[in-house]
Amino acid sequence: MAAANPLRALQDPLRYDRRLDPCAMLILGANGDLTRRMLIPALCQLACDRRLPPSFAVLGNSRTPMTDEQFREKMRDGVESFLRDGVIDEDTWRDFAAGLFYEPGDVRDPACFARLASRLAAIDRERRTGGNLLLYLATQPSHYDAAVEGAGAAGLARGHGWRRVVVEKPFGSDYASAAALDSRLQQVFEENQIYRIDHYLGKETVQNMLAFRFGNGIFEPLWNRRYVNHVQITTAETIGVEGRGSYYQEAGALRDMIQNHMLQVLATMAMEPPAVFEPQAVRDERAKLLRSVRVMKPEDVPQHAVAGQYGPSRSGGQEMPGFRQEPGVAPDAQTDTYAAATFFIDNWRWADVPFYVRSGKRLPRRVTDVAIQFNSAPHALFTGEHHDSAPWSRPNILVLRIQPEEGISLRFLSKFPGSGMKLRPVSMDFQYGSSFGARSPSAYETLLVDVLAGDATLYSRHDMVMASWAVVQPILDDWGNRRFDFPNYAGGSWGPRESDEMLARRGHAWRTP
Repeated sequence: MAAANPLRALQDPLRYDRRLDPCAMLILGANGDLTRRMLIPALCQLACDRRLPPSFAVLGNSRTPMTDEQFREKMRDGVESFLRDGVIDEDTWRDFAAGLFYEPGDVRDPACFARLASRLAAIDRERRTGGNLLLYLATQPSHYDAAVEGAGAAGLARGHGWRRVVVEKPFGSDYASAAALDSRLQQVFEENQIYRIDHYLGKETVQNMLAFRFGNGIFEPLWNRRYVNHVQITTAETIGVEGRGSYYQEAGALRDMIQNHMLQVLATMAMEPPAVFEPQAVRDERAKLLRSVRVMKPEDVPQHAVAGQYGPSRSGGQEMPGFRQEPGVAPDAQTDTYAAATFFIDNWRWADVPFYVRSGKRLPRRVTDVAIQFNSAPHALFTGEHHDSAPWSRPNILVLRIQPEEGISLRFLSKFPGSGMKLRPVSMDFQYGSSFGARSPSAYETLLVDVLAGDATLYSRHDMVMASWAVVQPILDDWGNRRFDFPNYAGGSWGPRESDEMLARRGHAWRTP
């Protein structure tokens, strides 16, 4: 009998080749940046790759008056600017654009959904979409309640085909508002119809964490408190708020990045192996991990969480404004443009292992990665005058690079050529582009294919969202009751001094990506 293939449970040979059902996609907020920069270019790329069903259509909606042709022209501008391959075949665009339609209206007006339902029925007859409907909430979060209620009243949540709804983040602004949003969603849709999208989970390296751990016998035995000293998860951006000051002033780094993206990455990296590779099993383990993250006591927050805000700086001979000088930002804004926290996971695998998470704007480099630092060798065999201070005395680190260059790097010690036992660190690097020679699909391409196929593996579930809000809520409460002496880091630096001190208290230091 042939030996079992250890990768079999993780392989889905039909993931990108499987046949997708005909369907219509209703995008609410279709005149926004998300539709133009992400959704339509991703759908068009899927059409170029022949991965969309022939009977597919998009109906866009927003308050802006537009005809079908005007909508198509605007979407073409977006495709030409943001398509991953940069070039689109004219015949492919013509076929794809023939399935793009537009119906103006305000989602807060019940009559709007009556018109949308009528238009969808006509599109169903013309494009033969089989009654299947994907409702995509790309509108402002403040309009979610009205959109869901209107869709339900117009009968769009039920029909002779399948009905699904994609909800963009943010899923609320705190624990209470997230619970209220989910309650409203589940008054109209069943949980198995709701797809809460987090585009970080669609990135290749985030998915590859599962294959790396569970498809290889080398690493999984080391993936625990016995061998791992600590974990650092970094999301750094070189840009500021880029004209989004008024929005960002109400969000901040903790809400915008850590509560959703970074806790989902943490859960994917640290979860237990699922019994089978199927949506519910994978999400069960991710949810169980999030519920195991220790919720901070109020008195512990100042020791385990750090807020920062960038100030004015000079870069390349140019003066850069601080956050409080950005358009739409109050001159005394208390918004965190940098957030760092130390999390602990209370289970047998990770007890007492610190997980350091940080996210910030106007930092030196744009990078997102997960760095797993292993314990040093128990006995320093190769001692010498430089043993404790030289770079080669640093411990082994495994880095999972999520962006901008997706890949994996393992650092270990090797003997320097020549006489004597001088050691220096070297790295083994794997890069997606050079190793496979193929374009990785964008996160939205992956996630759109999945929702069209009804595969929720990479989407967040209700209990996962609530567990992640429970983790950050004590930090939000503490920061909301304090007044910080902002700004406390210069643009172009790696954040506030207090963040370094948070790690130094445990004898650790942030690595420089």
